Amino acid sequence: MKKIKLKSEEEIKRIREAGQILSKIFKIISKIQMEGLTTLYIDSFIEDLIHKSNAEPSFQTVKDYNHASCISINNEVVHGIPSINKTIHQGDIVKIDIGIVKNSYFADACYTFPIEPISPIARRLINVAKESLKKAIEVSKPGNRIGDIGAIIQKYVEKNGFSVVKDFTGHGVGFAVHESPSIPHFGVNGKGPLLEEGMVLAIEPMVNEGKYNIKILDDGWTTITTDGKLSAQFEHTIAITKDGPIILTK
Repeated sequence: MKKIKLKSEEEIKRIREAGQILSKIFKIISKIQMEGLTTLYIDSFIEDLIHKSNAEPSFQTVKDYNHASCISINNEVVHGIPSINKTIHQGDIVKIDIGIVKNSYFADACYTFPIEPISPIARRLINVAKESLKKAIEVSKPGNRIGDIGAIIQKYVEKNGFSVVKDFTGHGVGFAVHESPSIPHFGVNGKGPLLEEGMVLAIEPMVNEGKYNIKILDDGWTTITTDGKLSAQFEHTIAITKDGPIILTK
C-alpha cells in the first residue's frame, strides 16, 4: 500500500473549502425538478455551478473521463456516464457523485435522490445506505482501524436485508482524486491500517437491494447490479481529528 498522506490543519481547512462548494451544489440540485431531464443536462448544470464557484471538476483529471459527475440510475451502482439518451423518470432513484478541486485541494461527495413517488423498498434502501454512512463516520476516529469502518457498514446493511458492494472502495482524498488508503465497506473490527489524526477520507458505501454482485458495461465505466435490483449510495469527505471525525462536505 502506498504511504498515507496526513494533512495539516491548514490543509484540512483548504479541503473543507472545496467540500463546502460541493455541499452548496448538492443543496441546489436537491431543489431542481429532475423528472424529464437527461443526465447530460444535469451534468452540464453541475459543471456550470462548479466553474461559477471558481473550482474545477476533479473527475475530469481522471484518464478518459470527460464529465463533471457520475450519474447512476436505479440498478446502476456507480460511474454512470451522463448521456443525452438517458432521461430521469418518476420512481427512479438517482445517484449523483461529484468531485471538485479548488486551489489544488480535492473533495468528493455523493447523494441518492428519490424521484417521487418511489417504492417502499427503494425508500428503505436509500435510508439504510444513508444511515450506514453515518455509522461509519461515527467510528472514524484516531485509534480505530479501517476494518472498523467496513465492519459497521456491513453489519448494519446486512441486518436490514441488503448487501454491500465489495468491488469498489472508499479512499483517501485531498491532494488528489484518489489516494491511499483504500476503505472497503465490509470488513472485520480491529483489522487494517490505524486511523490517525490528519487522515482525510472519502467513505462511500454502495448498498444493493439484492446480491452484491456487479458487472461493468461495455462503456468501461457504468456498473450495474447483476440481478437488476436497485442500488443506493452516499458519500462524504471527512477529516479525522483529535476531537473525532469532521464532515468536510456537509
